[in-house]
Amino acid sequence: MFTGIVKITAPVARFEKRGSGAVLSLENPWKETDPARLPKPGESISVNGACLTVVSANRALISFDISGETLEKTNLSNVSPGRLVNLERALRLGQDISGHFVTGHVDATGRVERLEKFDRFAELSVSVPQELLVYVVAKGSIAVDGVSLTVASVEGNVFTVALIPETLRRTALESLSPGDAVNVETDLLGKYVIRYLSLWKEPGGPGGLTLERLADAGF
Repeated sequence: MFTGIVKITAPVARFEKRGSGAVLSLENPWKETDPARLPKPGESISVNGACLTVVSANRALISFDISGETLEKTNLSNVSPGRLVNLERALRLGQDISGHFVTGHVDATGRVERLEKFDRFAELSVSVPQELLVYVVAKGSIAVDGVSLTVASVEGNVFTVALIPETLRRTALESLSPGDAVNVETDLLGKYVIRYLSLWKEPGGPGGLTLERLADAGF
């Protein structure tokens, strides 16, 4: 589990296709900023919003195996050496949640329609597949390349978010261009709400689910 509060980026060192998957190696950004807590094999790290497992790590590099499914559903299939990616380490018990609950399970890739900069701020507009729109709500939370953002507006299949100077400084979002693919994860709570509502519409629901049974169960 993550929060979408990205504080660090890292450049891609190597990206090697292997069979249906790939191995992604990043320059280790924590060797200077947090040398006492370097990543370890088995640890989960959000890379551009996709939850990946560290397979090897040293002071120079962190490497991850990427499955064919992840390559198909995310923009990690498009990374190349030198490109910056957003990183977040998994949430630890007792840590503050300054963003929102982010699972690292990318719903789909969106397409950057516009990145407009003004003063020290920016607005980012992203088009998403039609099936995701039910989960995209104005003033609701959304993760773009792993960054927790607030939806400012939704028009058609395009949502717009505002980027503050701190977000531009700490993430790789400022380097995006129209046409780029970005990883989108919609709000987890919204998914559960929509799922429950869809069950209520079915007479009896799966397994005889009714409003009364949900109430008895505490929902």
